[in-house]
Amino acid sequence: MNRTALALALAACGLPAAPDALAAGPAAPRTLALHCERVFDARSGKVLGEHTVLVRDGRIAEVIPGRAKLADAESIVLADHTCTPGWTDLHVHLDGESSPQSYSEGFRLDPVDFAYRSVGYAEKTLMAGFTSVRDLGGEVTLHLRDAVNQGAVKGPRIFAAGTSIATTGGHADPTNGFNTHLSHLMGPPGPTEGVINSIDDARQAVRQRYKDGSDVIKITATGGVLSYAKSGDAPQFTVDEVKAIVDTARDYGFRVAAHAHGKEGMKRAILGGVTSIEHGTYMDDEVMGLMKQHGTWYVPTISAGRFVAEKAKIDGYFPAVVRPKAERIGALIQDTAGKAYRNGVKIAFGTDMGVGPHGDNAREFVYMVEAGMPAAYALQAATIRAAEVLGVDDQGVIEAGKRADIVAVPGNPVDDINAVLKVDFVMKDGQVYRRPTLDAPAQ
Repeated sequence: MNRTALALALAACGLPAAPDALAAGPAAPRTLALHCERVFDARSGKVLGEHTVLVRDGRIAEVIPGRAKLADAESIVLADHTCTPGWTDLHVHLDGESSPQSYSEGFRLDPVDFAYRSVGYAEKTLMAGFTSVRDLGGEVTLHLRDAVNQGAVKGPRIFAAGTSIATTGGHADPTNGFNTHLSHLMGPPGPTEGVINSIDDARQAVRQRYKDGSDVIKITATGGVLSYAKSGDAPQFTVDEVKAIVDTARDYGFRVAAHAHGKEGMKRAILGGVTSIEHGTYMDDEVMGLMKQHGTWYVPTISAGRFVAEKAKIDGYFPAVVRPKAERIGALIQDTAGKAYRNGVKIAFGTDMGVGPHGDNAREFVYMVEAGMPAAYALQAATIRAAEVLGVDDQGVIEAGKRADIVAVPGNPVDDINAVLKVDFVMKDGQVYRRPTLDAPAQ
């Protein structure tokens, strides 16, 4: 990996763009006053009446009921809008996007190519209202995260896993699908590449992720849909291997997310102490009971399930070994999510975008409501609950002292969840990235 080339690619993509007219012109005023006709209270799940949100130095300074008049603040009037905390997508892959060419591009393209693409994906995600994401797999994204933090490119706050941890032949084994000659030439991947086969390997792989600069650990506890392998649900770690990963991760302050479709793999991941189960397709009452007992979160990724089930109907979109998995597993996830909600499993928001198109993340809200979750619950899943999964306490609510991450949509999304598809105001860390074309006049 040429890290210098990656950095140059990211910088070259992002430098021409300014976050907003506010940033491109004279310096923004020290205080902004957002006049929200309604505010979503993520703690209670209720929509409150008109409030003024004061923003100063990237933080929420004060939340005042009603329309406050402040001579020393620039007003942004969001008439007939509901302001919510910035949304968090807990499962994305910003380094790529599914297409019929995805399986060959790894042989034809360089990391720099994926870095260039990731810049556009990051901006689309931010403009869709997602001010934070947890990226669960992809070395490029570690550098994208740094570029966003440095202000070189537009994008959400990124909590990056870097390389996922798998077993030999597992869902994230980077050599799956290679021919015998190429596999022998490269040699078997090991902990540095994220492939483990023992407790010692497990510890080394986590330590390597720390060395690489990861923020979170991602394991592939079962087979997967899109990997070039037959099984989409077979367990791929022992409980002791999972425990070794989780215990070592805890030493470095990491939380562990587990990709898992099959029941046995989920059980082992839960017993091993992971923070969240991703996808959870074949979750049953026993698994749900274990999740409630251990406090394990569930991130359904309904969007990805619907996407792959639809594309499986198209000849040639997926390789032959992948197509039956996509058709079988993808169609089940939305139903599983509804059952998990009714059984009291803790649910947080995630889409697996990169499977589906970046920027369409908010459709997951609609799918969650279709699965039987109240709209307010879905919004909480992407705000205060997502912050709990990440282990951060400075975002996910509109309160004084928290990060000024605020999204506004016309109408009331609790009454009509489709409003989330019409985001026209986005603020991250107090910086306005998107605003209605015609603001109501300041008062």
